[in-house]
Amino acid sequence: MKVLIAINSLDTGGAEKLVLDALPKFVEKGIDISLLLLNGENTSFLTSLERDECCAIHKVSTGSVYNPFLIFRLIPYVRKYDIIHVHLFPALYWVVFAKLCSFSSTKLVFTEHNTTNRRRNLFIFKWIDRFVYSRYAKIITVSTEVKLFLKEYLQVKNKKFTTITNGVNLEHFNTIETAHSKLFENDSDEVWTIVQVAAFTRQKDQETLLKSIPYVIFPVQLLLVGKGPLRLKLENLAQSLEIEDKVTFLGERIDIQQILKTAHVAVLSSHYEGLSLSGVEAMAAGIPLVAANVSGLKTLVHGAGILFEHRNEIDLANKINLLLSDEKHYLETTTLCIKRAQKYSLDTMVDSHIKLYNELL
Repeated sequence: MKVLIAINSLDTGGAEKLVLDALPKFVEKGIDISLLLLNGENTSFLTSLERDECCAIHKVSTGSVYNPFLIFRLIPYVRKYDIIHVHLFPALYWVVFAKLCSFSSTKLVFTEHNTTNRRRNLFIFKWIDRFVYSRYAKIITVSTEVKLFLKEYLQVKNKKFTTITNGVNLEHFNTIETAHSKLFENDSDEVWTIVQVAAFTRQKDQETLLKSIPYVIFPVQLLLVGKGPLRLKLENLAQSLEIEDKVTFLGERIDIQQILKTAHVAVLSSHYEGLSLSGVEAMAAGIPLVAANVSGLKTLVHGAGILFEHRNEIDLANKINLLLSDEKHYLETTTLCIKRAQKYSLDTMVDSHIKLYNELL
């Protein structure tokens, strides 16, 4: 069985991180697997994968992933593999059209990572999406919530949908020692560290997190990990709120585990998610997760971490203040988060994918 994972790029993001972590696991389990990137420009994720030399990497271009002529560059690859597993738009479209042009019998699998996207607000895309999704032999959704939203959008009831939750490499986090204990010893010189790992895009809503910081009554340092088009706007917002001395923009990083090791609280303020890998990783690292009460996060966090009202910076600050003022509450939340993270094993996810591939052949 020859499998090709196709994705837009290995830029920093949840789906990209999932692919980066999963590829070595597939190789360990004896799968002949390769990676195809629509944009093969160098990134920290790609550099890391190339250094490990775990699989073949095909770089279709170094230009825009939205170029429809990429369809023709994909055709030779479509013919070489038994299974092509696709992540993200527009790879979702281009692989389907390449298969149609190649008359290949290759089985296509797609993973849907989000509960919604901008295409779903445009009428014309609804009909294109219905056609494209229908060409996939199997559609994996990363949560039941994602599946329900997608099936409602496509208005289909067929059985090609299956839920396989994303997974993280739990072994990488079992050895992490968190740094919270000494901060409950009434030492006013100590500073709590809040972290968010997310791209600087509208979906992730760092604006609400930044606006909450002036209302946090404890000394805090906010670490924002990621990159994206809204970084300058967010830096300007931090200055206008006069909290620039409390906020550090760390940029693109691959040492997330070490950053989590130094943090005390993780926050996700997104407008929506599918299944947040950065949230699972924070919980696995033994850090309480405070997240917006929105689709894709509430299911992950409810009963383990703490939910705050969407886009309400005052409620977010109140939830952080409560957490940092009560050691018992903090430790109970940490324990529940660690327990919840155990449900999201990378090994279990990869095994489920392999089982699905075998069923299709």
